[in-house]
Amino acid sequence: MKAMILAAGRGTRLRPLTDRIPKALVPLAGKPLLEHVILRLKSFGVEEIIINVYHLAEQIIEFVRERDAFGLRIEFSVEEELLDTGGGLKRASWFFDDGRPFILHNVDVLTDLDLSAMLAAHDQRGNLATLAVRQRQTSRYLLFDADLRIIGWRHVQLGEERLVVPDAGAVTPLSFMGIHIISPAIFPLLPDEVCFSIVDAYLKLAASGERIAGYRGDAARWIDLGRPEQLKLAEQTFPLDQ
Repeated sequence: MKAMILAAGRGTRLRPLTDRIPKALVPLAGKPLLEHVILRLKSFGVEEIIINVYHLAEQIIEFVRERDAFGLRIEFSVEEELLDTGGGLKRASWFFDDGRPFILHNVDVLTDLDLSAMLAAHDQRGNLATLAVRQRQTSRYLLFDADLRIIGWRHVQLGEERLVVPDAGAVTPLSFMGIHIISPAIFPLLPDEVCFSIVDAYLKLAASGERIAGYRGDAARWIDLGRPEQLKLAEQTFPLDQ
């Protein structure tokens, strides 16, 4: 199985830690965030990974090479400018040449979500993309219908809401967990733009009738590691190896 780790961000919320090291190499319980994600993906049978890099990219590349790529095939997609999540994925499309669904995983997410069960649900439902979601208070929500198909987006602080599927019935707002399973059939359907959000692309695809659905991960432990205080909380919450 293949996967992509999104690691190109500047990590501004983690400053000053990220002034000298990239977000992917910020330590958590003695290991960089990137190492935690790689080892977790490996435990679920992932054998090949591509990592997009931008801010202090050479440090990430050197870190992976020094560890012999953790016994995996690991490639890099070096971005000369930030391409956002959708643009970054599109640029790495060449890597996903086996016709099989793959995992897209944020580098700053820690969870014990069962990725094998999520993949099984993706295959069973015939989704083009499956997004891990949960009930959690946040400022931004993805909106789903009764069949857990994505139908819109809501920003609480800005008071904005966008529905792309009219007359969808009851709406369930859920928080995105930063993990996707995607079928490579999505690549010809992505926008022509170089830089774009994958969530915006999902909404356009949903509006055209493509099956973009959620997978409930409420029972799993999950934490966004984008802030220093969250790193401390993760060390208290997860049984991490030192």
